[in-house]
Amino acid sequence: MAETSDWEKVRLSEVITIKHGWPFKTEFISEELTGRPIVVNIGNFRYTGGFRFDTTRVREYRGDYPPDYELQPGDILVVMTCQTSEGEILGVPARVPDDGRVYLHNQRLGKVVVTRPDKVLSDFLYWLFLWREFNRWLFTSSSGTKILHTAPDRIGSFEMDLPSVNEQHGIASILSALDNKVELNERLNMILEEIAKALFKRWFIDFEFPNEEGKPYKSSGGDMVYNKELGKELPKGWSVVALHDVCEFAYGEPLREDSRRIGSIPVYGSNGQVGWHDKPLVKGPGIVVGRKGNPGVLTWAQSDFFPIDTTFYVVPKGQTNDLHYLFHAFSRLNLPSLASDSAVPGLNRNIAYTTPLFMPPAELLGRFEEFMSALTSKVYRNNRESSALALIRELVLPRLMSGKIRVPVEVR
Repeated sequence: MAETSDWEKVRLSEVITIKHGWPFKTEFISEELTGRPIVVNIGNFRYTGGFRFDTTRVREYRGDYPPDYELQPGDILVVMTCQTSEGEILGVPARVPDDGRVYLHNQRLGKVVVTRPDKVLSDFLYWLFLWREFNRWLFTSSSGTKILHTAPDRIGSFEMDLPSVNEQHGIASILSALDNKVELNERLNMILEEIAKALFKRWFIDFEFPNEEGKPYKSSGGDMVYNKELGKELPKGWSVVALHDVCEFAYGEPLREDSRRIGSIPVYGSNGQVGWHDKPLVKGPGIVVGRKGNPGVLTWAQSDFFPIDTTFYVVPKGQTNDLHYLFHAFSRLNLPSLASDSAVPGLNRNIAYTTPLFMPPAELLGRFEEFMSALTSKVYRNNRESSALALIRELVLPRLMSGKIRVPVEVR
């Protein structure tokens, strides 16, 4: 049993208050961003804490509102409504970023106001709100059936043993260090992915790949030949083929419900990864193409993987194994526009097969594949490291919060 006799038992209401948001009017909310304040929504939260503005719908507000509902950088918001039956996102926190934009405190979100800074640190509270025991408290005390609700007084009634401010600082520092490294990996991966897109565009759209002298091909006077089928000029020696000439879209397979959480093989659906399996269907790397639900959406699989039956996976033909080139080329073919079936939109494989695709010479494709293999391997290693760090955080967080692991206290 951990020794926490020097910790003080408190209710959260003794050290914080929770402020309700304001009901911003729908008619003044716009998805066209022109620099006006951003209305924060529950959909902008990650289930693991923090915001995900870069991957979710962001909307601005064009009407008047009380100035008290403008948020400041560093403010903590917590989710007070959840539409899942187990209440996984109840109480999940996120900090308002300091990115030059103005954010607005929307309804169904609680703003955390520290009333006793001598007793509790804001940075510590962020991690407290991610503690599974806190989430379970909110779930068991929530109201509603299909949509679960918590309230400021329920949050305030949570009791815990509170460490000293100095120990809170140590706990928050440890957890933040893990989180910061994960965030750094995510930012680095975004940069690497942008580099990949930029290189593909320069080599295969602008035709400025390096010639034999290492100079940009087109701007250095490289031979260009007009192609009637595409209605554009291509570098001399490039060919135009139908998609079916270079690859096949093979069907994924159904996945047993009881295998979704087994093993270490990633499972991919039309929305990306959806779980894990104990054995692969395809040896990686490879390309997953959404077939149903999100037709034409592409996912890159770095390792062995299992595509489910709402997807296709790409099987190269003959000597063609230029998967990185095909992945980026497919992203510019607008495959989602080739969907059929009005009730459940699906990618029409036969129509996709007839889509023309230009193919550079093998030597140039080999150079591109070599570069991209190194780049995607780095992305994969970053993701593996982030997964390990996230697991460490999940294991360490409850032990730090309960005092099972104590942090050496430094006088601040």
